[in-house]
Amino acid sequence: MGTRAWALLLVLCGTIFLEGIDVAMLAVAIPSIRSDLDLPTDTAAWVMSAYVLGYAGFTLLGGRAADLLGRRRMFLTWLTVFLAFSGLGGFATEGWTLIVARFVTGVSAAFMTPAALSLITTSYEEGEQRNKALLVFAGTAAGGFSLGLVIGGLLTQLGWRWVFFAPVLLAGALLVAATRLIPHQPHQPRPAESENAESENAESENAEPGNAEPGNAEPEKGPGRPRRRTEGFDILGAATAAAAMLLAAYAVIRLEHGLDGWRLTAGAALAATTLLVVFVAVERRTPTPLVRLGILRTGSVVRADLGALLFVGAFFGFQFVLTLYLQELRGWSSLQTAIALVVLGCDAILAPTLTPRLVTRFGHAKVILGGFVLAVVAYGLFLPVGMDWSYAAMFPTLIIAGTAFALAYGPLTIAATDGVAESEQGLASGLLHTFTQFGSAIGISAVTAVYGLASSGASAGSDPDATLSAFRAALIVPVAMVTLGALLSSFGIGSRTKPPTAGASAVPAVPAAPTTAAATVIAATPADAIPGASANPARQGSS
Repeated sequence: MGTRAWALLLVLCGTIFLEGIDVAMLAVAIPSIRSDLDLPTDTAAWVMSAYVLGYAGFTLLGGRAADLLGRRRMFLTWLTVFLAFSGLGGFATEGWTLIVARFVTGVSAAFMTPAALSLITTSYEEGEQRNKALLVFAGTAAGGFSLGLVIGGLLTQLGWRWVFFAPVLLAGALLVAATRLIPHQPHQPRPAESENAESENAESENAEPGNAEPGNAEPEKGPGRPRRRTEGFDILGAATAAAAMLLAAYAVIRLEHGLDGWRLTAGAALAATTLLVVFVAVERRTPTPLVRLGILRTGSVVRADLGALLFVGAFFGFQFVLTLYLQELRGWSSLQTAIALVVLGCDAILAPTLTPRLVTRFGHAKVILGGFVLAVVAYGLFLPVGMDWSYAAMFPTLIIAGTAFALAYGPLTIAATDGVAESEQGLASGLLHTFTQFGSAIGISAVTAVYGLASSGASAGSDPDATLSAFRAALIVPVAMVTLGALLSSFGIGSRTKPPTAGASAVPAVPAAPTTAAATVIAATPADAIPGASANPARQGSS
């Protein structure tokens, strides 16, 4: 790649590095923020949970907006919003200001990240060059989160407000560079969704792969642009999708409370399900749907998305349990724990170096399965964790878990976008981001609920053995999730090897490693500042 191509890649990677480091640093700073602003536990919890609501709630819409409204425009606009509201958080003097700032920051990430991914897939030549760019992008995401744990601890020593101001400085530099480096894209009309549907029907009726020619797929195309039935944006679909995702994310976050307040949790889940049904009905009837439902029948999209949900959920659920173990039982500080977990960031090195070679030799289906199997081994090794395990005893689990992430996550993204048309790459990336965001939230909420139920006995708060038993019970959740994922991957996730049909992108977008507010718990904040975790483990089931 030339100098300008590398400069553009540096800017796009800097954006995902910014997102990762922002999330990790905040998690480390939460205890200081809570103490300085005298925030109650539930408010401190919502400072982190607000981010996952914004991110998970709008990722699907953000991915499609990049396709429909322009990747450059979405990238620059939402990077600016990210900058502004990160700065607002640094000046906050009340808890509600921090919650609003983190929610909007999550929304901006939901639009900014898919736009960055789409810019990579459309700015680099298909083949080795684009693959290299994507793998560097994915590795940078993981590295940003890992380094953020340590940098956040150092900045917090100077003052927690620097955790918000530092991303402002980095975002400002990236915005200036991006304005100069990202080329203006010529107007490309949105693909007529109704015509896509007609093309799919025609192809299914003919049952001849060779018939997918431009003339057959878009019979009414004019010179240089397809004829569209409507120019309208699917406002109703966007509104119902965002509302459904927000309620679903809220219901998932509330799972960490176990049976406490179950009516509210069930009500949110029911409302989310109802809105999802409405959304599907809207998308079936509108001539220009926000989400063409036929994409869910493309290749291995659904299976890969589900695999990513299970893998990411297990990964962050395990880290949550590990964090509580190191703090509650071992008394490690936030900085000590963050440094100990940096080894999990080995995927930042392995993803762009080892994984491509394995995929080239064995195919991504086998590499995905290998990643799941390694994850089962890693989490299984930690099940008999003892009261006084040394770091050397924990190290095999940490290094194997990081390696498993490097092997599974990248190839899962290949499967999730395989065979998807270039005009819908943003949508495919948005779908995958949605599943991974919910995966991290589900994994953490599930282990928190199990931990709370297992430690609800009267002796759990005063008996270290009872607390350790609760940790072991919670560890079963990530083991079960990756085991289910291994079974799912064995049915051929990503086994597609034939070239995509005309108009499809041969190289998928690799989304960033998930860095939602739910995932921030791995940064080793004290338990009473973590959603669903109180200072006394015995009370977690009723917090």
